[in-house]
Amino acid sequence: MSKSYYEFYCPVKTVAGHKALEHMPYELSALGAKRPMVITDAGVRKAGLLAPVEAAFTGAETDLQAVFDEVPPDSSLQTVRDAAALYRRHECDAIVAIGGGSVIDTSKAVNILVSLGGDDLLRYSGAHNLPRPLNTLFVVPTTSGTGSEVTMVAVISDPEREVKIPFTSYFLMPDAAVLDPRMTLTLPPHITAMTGMDAMTHAVEAYTCMAANPLSDAYATAAIGKISGNLLRALDAPKDAEARLELAQASTMAGIAFSNSMVGLVHALGHSLGAVCHLPHGLCMNLFLPYALEYNRAVNGARIGELLLPLAGADVYAATPAGQRTDRAIATIGALRDALHARAGLPRTLQETGSVQRDQLDAIADRALDDGAIIFNPREADRTQLMAVLESAWG
Repeated sequence: MSKSYYEFYCPVKTVAGHKALEHMPYELSALGAKRPMVITDAGVRKAGLLAPVEAAFTGAETDLQAVFDEVPPDSSLQTVRDAAALYRRHECDAIVAIGGGSVIDTSKAVNILVSLGGDDLLRYSGAHNLPRPLNTLFVVPTTSGTGSEVTMVAVISDPEREVKIPFTSYFLMPDAAVLDPRMTLTLPPHITAMTGMDAMTHAVEAYTCMAANPLSDAYATAAIGKISGNLLRALDAPKDAEARLELAQASTMAGIAFSNSMVGLVHALGHSLGAVCHLPHGLCMNLFLPYALEYNRAVNGARIGELLLPLAGADVYAATPAGQRTDRAIATIGALRDALHARAGLPRTLQETGSVQRDQLDAIADRALDDGAIIFNPREADRTQLMAVLESAWG
């Protein structure tokens, strides 16, 4: 059934394919950008991923002016100011972000400063505090999980206050997402697995949480199908460019889906676990996904059951009685997690991480109660119920 009212918005152009990088100079030029700066991190440079980007600009009218490669895993206000200073020094007019979530968030924040002026990023924190559109921003993801290339959110750390500062605005959305499989061919197995489950969770929660709508459903189910069909394939054959491209597209599609329908309990618990125990976001998603679905099935079991089609394919879906599809869908996700554990050592339970202590569960539950994502979960959860889910995930 269609919702009586919903909104769907994604102005980001997608440039995707095995030679997508070569299209960047033209796409930037078409937007009037002639002097872009690259923002990335040391790992991307060390992996040689800047080389195909630089080659793509050889002889082009649009010329890369500078490279800032000092983005840390948890970017900070000072990092943003340093990158903005380099941008201004070289009189750049656009940003090309090459990296994962931290690089993309940093690039969005840098774009605020170089577009609006000054060095006081905090004045623009919170929701919808940017007064006008920003300069041109292209994003080249080097992981297939965050979906940040199509979202209007950035998070930057303030180490002095030990807090993470959110920025939300439609003006933060990049002008283009450039998906090229060459940028993910060198991802190690555990990061391939974690980021794949990050994208899977985005798509599953986009489909099963309260703000789902027909358009987000289309993106979510397509993303789930691509991840189900290609994540293990990419782990078994890391240089399989077609599988890598499919995962990159799935991540972007899942990002579009959850940006327009929100997420729920998995993210509420995952954000809290990450804050308390400092675990990677994708791992946190993997740890909680099946347990949150089990909790929610009391109110949306049929909806979860419909995911069996993209998860396992038409033959399995058709052969499974309607009353058994919820069990089968959750079991299929469980089997995928088992396969990721076998191939990449990705933990399936809190206990398997070796980093989570049982006496930390109370703090995780307390934080999850205050996390904004829990508002969109289809089933309400109090502290006792959150503790029960955490106990299930303990292992």
